[in-house]
Amino acid sequence: MKKLIIIICLIIFLFSFNIKAMPYSTSPIGLWKTIDDSTGELKSIVKIWLEHGKLIGKIKKIFPKPDEDQNPKCDKCKGKRKDKPVLGMIFLWGFTPSDSKWKGGKILDPENGKVYKCILRVIDGGEKLKVFGYIRIIFKIGRTQTWLRAQESDL
Repeated sequence: MKKLIIIICLIIFLFSFNIKAMPYSTSPIGLWKTIDDSTGELKSIVKIWLEHGKLIGKIKKIFPKPDEDQNPKCDKCKGKRKDKPVLGMIFLWGFTPSDSKWKGGKILDPENGKVYKCILRVIDGGEKLKVFGYIRIIFKIGRTQTWLRAQESDL
């Protein structure tokens, strides 16, 4: 009987130990709050998932200001995304894992219609995602945003 109680206590201890961080520690899969790197304001909630071994991201919810278009279109985009709604748009694609990062993908900035090379890196136990979009001339020139893990209830 003592052994059974010890085993049960050990199991409870192991499952209660930092269980919140366990499923997300290295995976960018899930929902993320995108934060504007210049204003610090919430811009959107995006969903990232794995399809055919590569990450894809879609804009699930946007937070336009009251004086902005409430259903913006990607009027500066080229090709199949031209004049399509930003909400529901696939804006991130082609990432594969490499060490502690996800590389080889691209990201679209719907505000200017430009597509950038990008590197994703999960940090802070899976609670934040560093997103580095860049162009490469001789070296990488770009900018970094830090996104925050979101929940279904945020949608």
